[in-house]
Amino acid sequence: MTSENEARARALVDAHNATVSGAAMPVGVLTPLSLPGDPTAGELVVRGAVLGARFVAEHPGDFSMRQVRLFLENDQRTADTEHMARSAAGGLAKLVALDGVSAVVGQWHLRTSPVVADLAERWGVPTFIENGHNTITHGRRHLFRTYFSIADRAPLMAGFAAARGWRRVAVVAADTVFGQMLADTVSEAFQDAIPGLELFREDFAQDGVSDLRGPLARATEFGPELLVNAGVVRTNYMIVEAAAETGLLPKVPMMACFPFPMRSQDYWRFAGPAGAGVLWPATRFSPEWRGLTWTGRWFVDAYYREFGSYPPDNALNSFTDVVVLAQAAALAGAHDREALQNALESGSFRTWRGPVRFDRDHHQPPELVLMHYQEVGDTADKAVVVWPEESVTGEFRHPSVAR
Repeated sequence: MTSENEARARALVDAHNATVSGAAMPVGVLTPLSLPGDPTAGELVVRGAVLGARFVAEHPGDFSMRQVRLFLENDQRTADTEHMARSAAGGLAKLVALDGVSAVVGQWHLRTSPVVADLAERWGVPTFIENGHNTITHGRRHLFRTYFSIADRAPLMAGFAAARGWRRVAVVAADTVFGQMLADTVSEAFQDAIPGLELFREDFAQDGVSDLRGPLARATEFGPELLVNAGVVRTNYMIVEAAAETGLLPKVPMMACFPFPMRSQDYWRFAGPAGAGVLWPATRFSPEWRGLTWTGRWFVDAYYREFGSYPPDNALNSFTDVVVLAQAAALAGAHDREALQNALESGSFRTWRGPVRFDRDHHQPPELVLMHYQEVGDTADKAVVVWPEESVTGEFRHPSVAR
């Protein structure tokens, strides 16, 4: 049964493809559009990819008159009867063998991305994987990333905690690949940054869990000065709910390990007042940022006109990937896989933040900052930067005094 997220995503792709000629470069979008994946993230990925393809069409002179046709595959299509990773592998096989795509974007989950990366490498398909996996591009020729990894964000998170003098930290983590990589990497960074750190950590089973009051009650008894939320889809908000019930939130600040608070409408709807004062690592990206290029400005304005909100990182990443691929095709004068691969490795590409080259492990992360909602109901474009010091745009407001 098609989810609402998938139905909306397919409608966007179909509407774009109806405007495209038959000679367009075929790009696969392999992303979660139903449970047990994160269908909201997948829909946002599709929005960005469609806007990327539209940007290429609206600026033909910058792309040697090329266009992009999108092929959409829900990487969770068969996950209810087999493992999430097997479902994603089947989706990639269809895109590569049947649809004949030149490249693939859209992977989101750490539970699916390693097998997709392995197959993309085996089949020689240029593939962008923009999630937090620490080493997904390492040693692989055909994998690319413009987003930041967990290893990129952990020192930033730990540095702010050290500067605030927080020495008692509670980490509550899901037992998924993503949750455990988050918790392990972040815990190590906190231990390195804070002498005498007292760390409480509790892991819980992600699949089937319906109540996290036990782990959060134990975290509350520990008496932390900071709660690190390493939950994933669904359980990230369950941590907030349980911490509010035990009185931990909003008594202490909460630091999210990935930028789900940027989906501000969903964030406040699910977190409520207990989510006040949240901190999270994010790219230096906002409509007001002076470093935003004309490409980024087009994206921000187009996204707001169509969807009525500030674009989150999921959409930003897929927009960037599609635009980079179109530039690579223009540079190569062709869009077959080998031509694209060679162009990606040798070229420089215009993005929302300036030029990007894929020199070091094909991983070119943007500048990272720690974002903060000062008040209940803040939107992502109202969030302030509280760390690092040279990038601060507003003060940290403890959640106990947030309004």
